[in-house]
Amino acid sequence: MKIGFVLFPNVTQLDFTGPLQVLSRMPDAETHILAKTAEPVPSDCGLSLVPTGIFADATALDMLVVPGGFGVVPAIQDEETLTYVRDAGTKAEYVTSVCTGAFLLGAAGLLQGKQATTHWAYHHLLPLVGATPVQARCVRDGQTYTGGGVTAGIDIAFQIFKDVSGQATAESVQLALEYDPAPPVGTGHPSTAGEKLLTAMNKRYADPVEQVRAAITA
Repeated sequence: MKIGFVLFPNVTQLDFTGPLQVLSRMPDAETHILAKTAEPVPSDCGLSLVPTGIFADATALDMLVVPGGFGVVPAIQDEETLTYVRDAGTKAEYVTSVCTGAFLLGAAGLLQGKQATTHWAYHHLLPLVGATPVQARCVRDGQTYTGGGVTAGIDIAFQIFKDVSGQATAESVQLALEYDPAPPVGTGHPSTAGEKLLTAMNKRYADPVEQVRAAITA
């Protein structure tokens, strides 16, 4: 199973590292961390990520994983990145995204007619890339998998793991990683956040959402 992760500047590192940690433990997994150049890629939190290969030299993949982050807008506007995602995703058996990575898939034409999800603040934009929005943390449509915001990347990775390698193997890796979320706060979804907090967060995301809208409708 050749699994390729797409990197671009200002990617949300957990969108990438969460699924990487899970999917790298699939039986016979071969992970490829791909970017335009071999230079370290800056993430959104000061951690630079080192590619293992570049788009131009990448071999065919069985699975394409596209993370999100505020850097997704320049990535959509970058022809080399968009072309690679389109070509690799068209050939891969499995195509998946985390958070706003869905819009990079969508801009590449890979979500046309598909049910999909993304980060809650951007969810209403999915029809602009031909997708049908589904209110869920993980959505599978055929061999296309999309996850909600950031931490949902771990969940979507386990969904893929279970579908590809079986329930028992996925359960053993879940236990090995001690993935047993029990957050000390309960505002991880708009339905539990409360009106005041949700209003404040919608204001915070207003400009980034508009930037994504402009990029995918340009």
